[in-house]
Amino acid sequence: MADMDSLPTRSSARLRQRRQRAAAGDSDVTDKKEHLKSPVPKMMEVNIHDDNIDVTSPHHRLLHEDGEQQRTSDGEANGGTSIRTAPEPSDTETVLNEQELKKGLLGKDSDDDLHEKKLTGKEETEFTILLQVLLPYIIAGFGTVAAGMVLDIVQHWSVFHKVPELFILVPPLLGLKGNLGMTLASRLSTQVNLGYLDEVKEQWKSIGGNTVLTQGQSIVTAFVASVLAVAMGWVPEGKFNINHVMLMGASSILTNCLASLFLGILMMLVVLYSRKLNINPDNIATPLSASLGDLVTIVLLATSSSWLYDQIELNPWLSPAIVLVSVIVLTPMWLILATKYKYTRDVVYHGWTPVICAVAISSVGGLILDYAVTHFHGLAVFQPVINGVGGNLVAVQASRLATSLHRVSKPGIMPENAPRACANPCTAFCGKGPHSRTARVLLGLVVPGHLLFMCAIALVGAGHTTITARFTAVYLLAAVIQVIVLLYLANWMVHFMWKSGDDPDNFAIPYLTAVGDFLGTALLALAFQTLHWMGDKDGDVGE
Repeated sequence: MADMDSLPTRSSARLRQRRQRAAAGDSDVTDKKEHLKSPVPKMMEVNIHDDNIDVTSPHHRLLHEDGEQQRTSDGEANGGTSIRTAPEPSDTETVLNEQELKKGLLGKDSDDDLHEKKLTGKEETEFTILLQVLLPYIIAGFGTVAAGMVLDIVQHWSVFHKVPELFILVPPLLGLKGNLGMTLASRLSTQVNLGYLDEVKEQWKSIGGNTVLTQGQSIVTAFVASVLAVAMGWVPEGKFNINHVMLMGASSILTNCLASLFLGILMMLVVLYSRKLNINPDNIATPLSASLGDLVTIVLLATSSSWLYDQIELNPWLSPAIVLVSVIVLTPMWLILATKYKYTRDVVYHGWTPVICAVAISSVGGLILDYAVTHFHGLAVFQPVINGVGGNLVAVQASRLATSLHRVSKPGIMPENAPRACANPCTAFCGKGPHSRTARVLLGLVVPGHLLFMCAIALVGAGHTTITARFTAVYLLAAVIQVIVLLYLANWMVHFMWKSGDDPDNFAIPYLTAVGDFLGTALLALAFQTLHWMGDKDGDVGE
């Protein structure tokens, strides 16, 4: 009976053991399922090339052994997937499969706000944008004020009287600060925002590549600018002085190379440290690039041209030697070195058209400045200010637009829910999307900023212009028109270039700053001419 009584107990024990094993098995299965459902780490990167998909997007993604990509809408990977990496990404190329790109990773009901939240994890309000943009904008503005004061002084130097074509060089050289410095800042901002420069090794690669690239670009663009300035100065009068030609070539090359080296190092430090401080580099890098850019450029142009002019009699070989060594020896060396870096290789091969065209556009503005300064001496101090402020603000907008596109797509493929390139002007400035908010903030900074800068000019007694209520109204109208046109043009140009397959980080800002230089100089000259027609003919405003 004892044996019979023990049977239920043994059966119960065996049953409990089976249940425990079954429970443990279910737990293992659950763990495996949870493991398969767990998302891929955020920093995994993938890249898209012609025949394969690899990584560089912060979005979660996996690759099957057979090359197919599977990904759920919330970033979870399906089971049976193995991960493999592909070659390192090129410059700022995002990596997504074309079907995902066309959907924009946003879903059919997304709008600009959802777009921004999807990318950044938070929504930038007008106040947030204002806080980040305001200080760099003010610093950059005072930099342009200082540049205007310097130009107001050096316009009376003997070298500017003997070689008046130097005035034609001023807008293109100041514009090259935008063409090269701001483009560099925009390119670095995009690379940082996409996580390409999180490793120290990659940071040094980017610094090295961008330094040699900007030096090569500086020589070529400065030489082109000097040739255009000589041609524009020669056509009206038919005079040609070979010493003046060599002086302009050498001084523009020295100015551009030294300014680009200084600004390039500054921009790399600003972009890398802004990331560590959780500040969007798109909001601060381009204005800070301009804060000292105008001042450094004008000081270098004035001092180098004055020094080389004094050397014409003593060492007539100096200017030609600088031009020849720079163009024949240094340029090929810098550009060959730049092709060795993945971050700059594409720019060496495809980034010349916008820079050269921008120099030509700015040179037309220089021709206007050369004419206007001879009639209205008070214009010189305001020329760097109006052009600098307009260029700084539009560069912020263009940089933000480019970064937002890079995060969800790649050049040539428009996200499904991207805003219209040729948006209604009211929508561009009064819409609810993040880029409309940015445009409103930037436009709202124009009037108070210029009033502050005008007060600074008046307080130090710079310039030849009495700042009256009439002058203030006409000047501010010109400044507002310039920025409205530039901000609307930026929205159209960035999306048009993206749709055409061009990277707006390399293509948009040169055109925008060049148009800003031309438009600003033309509107400023028109403002002074309008004041003249309105009866403001005292010596302060011109003649």
